[in-house]
Amino acid sequence: MERAMAEGIAELARQACHEIAAGLAGVDEGQAGALVDALASARRIALYGVGREGLMMRALTMRLFHLGLDAHVVGDVTTPPIGAGDLLVASAGPGSFSTVMALMGTAKDAGARTAVVTAQPGGAAAGAADLVLCLPAQTMANDTGAGASRILSMGSAFEGAQYVMFEILVLRLRERLGISAAAMRERHTNLE
Repeated sequence: MERAMAEGIAELARQACHEIAAGLAGVDEGQAGALVDALASARRIALYGVGREGLMMRALTMRLFHLGLDAHVVGDVTTPPIGAGDLLVASAGPGSFSTVMALMGTAKDAGARTAVVTAQPGGAAAGAADLVLCLPAQTMANDTGAGASRILSMGSAFEGAQYVMFEILVLRLRERLGISAAAMRERHTNLE
């Protein structure tokens, strides 16, 4: 019984990883490079997402902080104002969220650049952003019907693709900025 369960888990893991990898296979190198450039050159970075996408944005914020960048999660009490020279990075997997649209408008009015991570390049958020990183993975915008995932529910494929893509962005930023893994480790909290 244990062996059958282990094989079942291994097969499910293989299929889930395949779905995430399929979402990453369609990433445009130019879009990824432009986001790396924007992150590297921003004076200050604010990041935002809702729900599980928001958790992935928090994870990216943490790694940007470990790189020594001035990165903050929108809504935290220590998030400073943004303006010229700054960057708002928002997640809108299904194409748009009212909060994302409002925050992008506020950031632009303050003179900041905006970037959106989405699975829907034709969505309202992508249309309003200065930069777009499209991760063409399943979100709740397309999680039903014949083409829907049979393994990862709702937006899990997109959120998994975000996690992996964000680690790739961090790797590219590390290389570009000349930051060692040891230097990142030194910035990790000791209050755990």
